[in-house]
Amino acid sequence: MKDYYKILGITKSANKEEIKKAYRKLAHEHHPDKTGGDGQRFKEVNEAYQVLGNDRKRKEYDMYGQVFDEGGGNAPGWDFGNFSQGFSSGDMGVNFDEIFEGVFGGFGGRHYGRRGRDISIDVELSFEEAIFGAERRVLLNKLNKCSRCGGEGVDEGSKKTRCGACHGSGTIKEMRRSFIGVFSNLKECDSCHGRGEIPEKPCKECAGLGIVKSDEEAVIRIPAGVNNGEMIKMSGGGEAIAGGVSGDLYIKLHVRAHAIFKREGRNLLMDLEIPFSEAVLGNEKNINILDGVIKVIIPNGVDSGEVLRVRGKGVPSERGRGDLLINIKVKTPKRLSRRAKKLMEELKEEGF
Repeated sequence: MKDYYKILGITKSANKEEIKKAYRKLAHEHHPDKTGGDGQRFKEVNEAYQVLGNDRKRKEYDMYGQVFDEGGGNAPGWDFGNFSQGFSSGDMGVNFDEIFEGVFGGFGGRHYGRRGRDISIDVELSFEEAIFGAERRVLLNKLNKCSRCGGEGVDEGSKKTRCGACHGSGTIKEMRRSFIGVFSNLKECDSCHGRGEIPEKPCKECAGLGIVKSDEEAVIRIPAGVNNGEMIKMSGGGEAIAGGVSGDLYIKLHVRAHAIFKREGRNLLMDLEIPFSEAVLGNEKNINILDGVIKVIIPNGVDSGEVLRVRGKGVPSERGRGDLLINIKVKTPKRLSRRAKKLMEELKEEGF
């Protein structure tokens, strides 16, 4: 049994925010498109997050060591994977993993179909788009369902008939002999790809496969508040496959730096340079922020390095919008006119 907590490097008491943070870090580290990335490790991390990031699935996993997404599957507490490992001996000429998959794979009517290839792309965002969300349209050249037959593989005016190879079951039974007896193993029918039906007249566009390589526009909706390096998953956005489900589309986000603003969690940070006179006397300033203009009051006597907080002008999130933090930098004049120098001398005498 896979230890999803160990895969994400967290404890069983971790909350949802800690789980999400661990997933983002590991997904960025192991992404297959990244130098030194590990595709297998990336899939394990994603699989762990899909379970632990879902309250229902996490509860099932904590109770039974697995998740029951469909009506079938092994009964709680049965772990045939560990059982078969104890007998996986090549000297005996038998593969117990295959035997138990054939004997118990259909327990409860569950069927393990094929799955299309996953696709990974990179998308660049401006700082503003990452903060407030955006929509991207990208053209992907991949295997898609045939538009002519709708993925059915049947030519116009024709119909499907029962597959003669599997007699409509979608599976072929194989007999396997071992030292403890003969086992039957069910495998997907190669003729109908598990559908149980074949077209009388195959579609002229896809030759009856139901899939063709073509361009497809994907609409990517990027939520507000995403981080640089974050991954978005679009289920079913990958390549289609005959007789199976489409893979997924993974979008890695690259956020361009901003000339003025930086991000710290849900808060935005900026520096504001003010002259010495405003630091002493105070002032009211209009400041351009990412989504408009705001009026900021500079209090008299403010020091360089002090931070002014403007609430509700930071990064949007499910918990509300963060704050804007303005770091004050007092500009000291390098040259003074005679009049200004005289005034400063007078201020000096006053103790300023």
